[in-house]
Amino acid sequence: MATLIKERRIAAESAPSPEQGEVLRLEPSDDPAAFADRLDRVARIEVNFPKFGDGRGYSIARLLRERYGYKGELRAVGQITRDHLFFMESCGFDAFLLRDGEDAEDALQAFEDFSDSYQASVKRPVPLFRRR
Repeated sequence: MATLIKERRIAAESAPSPEQGEVLRLEPSDDPAAFADRLDRVARIEVNFPKFGDGRGYSIARLLRERYGYKGELRAVGQITRDHLFFMESCGFDAFLLRDGEDAEDALQAFEDFSDSYQASVKRPVPLFRRR
């Protein structure tokens, strides 16, 4: 059974109420610009990662957070493993539905694998080190 990690904790699945907004699911080939005008009515966006090596969802997350200002829950779904979590979080994801069979406790440790990142992220838009 798949496990949900939300805000660096194991969480129970909860569907948003109609008053909170709808759930929007984006596939790797979807353009977030096509949904930009309705993001204020969306409670959660799920970005699907159908294959381990398909990285288009990372770009979708950055666009949603940085260009379109989406503030709601941004959940990674599909083939999500421990190895993805640290970088997914830096791209703006705050919830992760692990694929079946992933150890949730082990996955939580992925957030501590690196003490810092050289790259800019959604949380820190200026890189740690700049070229001079």
